[in-house]
Amino acid sequence: MKYIFTILVFLIGLKAPSVQSESAFQSGEWFKFRMSYSGWFKAGEATLKVDEKKLNGKSVFHVVGKGKTTGLANAFFKVRDRYESYFDKETGAPYKFIRKIDEGGHTKDIEIDFIHEEQKAIVNNKKHKKIKTISTEKDVQDMVSMYYYLRNSIDISSLSIGDEIKTNMFFDEENYGFKLKYLGKETIKVDVNGSKVRVKTLKFRPYVMAGRVFKEEESLTLWVSADKNKIPLKIKADLAVGSLRADLVQFKGLKHTFPIVLDN
Repeated sequence: MKYIFTILVFLIGLKAPSVQSESAFQSGEWFKFRMSYSGWFKAGEATLKVDEKKLNGKSVFHVVGKGKTTGLANAFFKVRDRYESYFDKETGAPYKFIRKIDEGGHTKDIEIDFIHEEQKAIVNNKKHKKIKTISTEKDVQDMVSMYYYLRNSIDISSLSIGDEIKTNMFFDEENYGFKLKYLGKETIKVDVNGSKVRVKTLKFRPYVMAGRVFKEEESLTLWVSADKNKIPLKIKADLAVGSLRADLVQFKGLKHTFPIVLDN
């Protein structure tokens, strides 16, 4: 259960060659996801919320993501994860990232400040009272800012089935390359805000490392709304033991109208 929120946030970033002229999100946007294990067992929930803030005199978006186990899962393996990102309202470049987690007693408390002009990240590991300066890739994103930045980068018209999409991210103390394969369009049924509807989506397959957590390299599938919002609707992960699924169940504050497909 410890991978609930990490899987959700790490895997919903999507990148394409150009940036759309109008932002996909705004202050006040809020998502809630339900997590289930092996298709039926409720494992937990996660939320993402966007606000506008000032950071060192700069106008930024501040996103807070929270993940936790619930019910019976919480009794066996308690998870309380909190992720925060402060990123530029215009460019999407991250200035500060915070990761504070407690996963079955395994804790982390990390704060990262990005110095983009020097391509460096200052990593403050508060738990171990250590500070490191690490080189980063150009135009690097943190785990949360990546999602919001790349929502503005999806160009549906430029995608062909089989395209492999790559991006860079800095997480904890390392640079990561992230790759997805575009699988095409699909209309799926979802249950959001208390209504069962059909939605047109873009379907992707992220590449992951097979082994202790994931069953194989192509163990993940995700569906993102094929509209101006580009919101994650469903994620399925085949784990080494069982499977994990995340479904969007509530949202509010979308910048654009959320389109549904009406049955004839």
